[in-house]
Amino acid sequence: MNKKSGSYSIERKQARWGLLFTIPCLVFFAVFSFYPIFNALITSFTNKQALSRTSKWIGLDNYIYIFTKENGGFSFWNSLRATIEFTLGTFIPMVVIALILAVFLMQLRSPKGAKFLQLVYYTPAVLSSVVAATIWMILFDPRGLINQMSNLLLNTTGKDFGWLVDNTMLQISTMIVYFWKYIGYFVILFITGLAAIPPTIYEAATVDGSSRWHTFWRITLPLLKPTAVLVSIMAMLQCLKTFSTQYMFAQNGAARQPIDVITMNIYFTGVRYGRLGRASAMSIILFIIMLLLTYLQFTVSKTDDVEY
Repeated sequence: MNKKSGSYSIERKQARWGLLFTIPCLVFFAVFSFYPIFNALITSFTNKQALSRTSKWIGLDNYIYIFTKENGGFSFWNSLRATIEFTLGTFIPMVVIALILAVFLMQLRSPKGAKFLQLVYYTPAVLSSVVAATIWMILFDPRGLINQMSNLLLNTTGKDFGWLVDNTMLQISTMIVYFWKYIGYFVILFITGLAAIPPTIYEAATVDGSSRWHTFWRITLPLLKPTAVLVSIMAMLQCLKTFSTQYMFAQNGAARQPIDVITMNIYFTGVRYGRLGRASAMSIILFIIMLLLTYLQFTVSKTDDVEY
């Protein structure tokens, strides 16, 4: 009885200390994450404007407006389309190629070479989005390196592929910038997951005569599934909330319509036009989309805990 009571008191003491160290994080998230979400939800039901201190409760009028009318010549449906196209065009290749690069780096026999390539891949992630967009806008210039390389590969002379002018090429350009900036970050995450797999499993597979391809599909991928789920969700959310790249391109003369993602529409609606109620409504819709897609990914990839 004494042992149980002693053990119980120790557990309660540990729980109290754990709660004590968790409180600062909870307060931080409550102030900087939960409160803004709650405030945006309330604001989305009002006609609040940036230059007015008063606001009126208008119910669902903001939501009806953004789905039925254009705001400054740009509709929310166009922003939804641009966001989905950008996410699908960036998220899927990013996850797949990050996994391939991680497996390649793990199989390199030279540790120094692998570390050097990891550093090279990760370096763009350190740059700010503004700097990354500026670098690539210079490269995408008609006289830039990308246009020259395209002419060389396609055996053409002096052709302008319209990386910053044509609607489709403009979308591809923003995808390339985002892919280049974040691919290294997800490669590092995959490498961390691969490093956690015990080498003895691969040794046993080799002894049993398993080929590299068979080992990858039957051993590596199943054991890497928790990491793959984490990477896919993080990459998807990162793409859904993209803003800086599209904004920089639009500010430097590119057409806004093809790359007018939801976050940029929110910015123009709330900051440029001062319609905070409508901007908040679009923010809540984007939040719901992200929440539903995250839940869907967790549901589809739900498995038992991985055990080695």
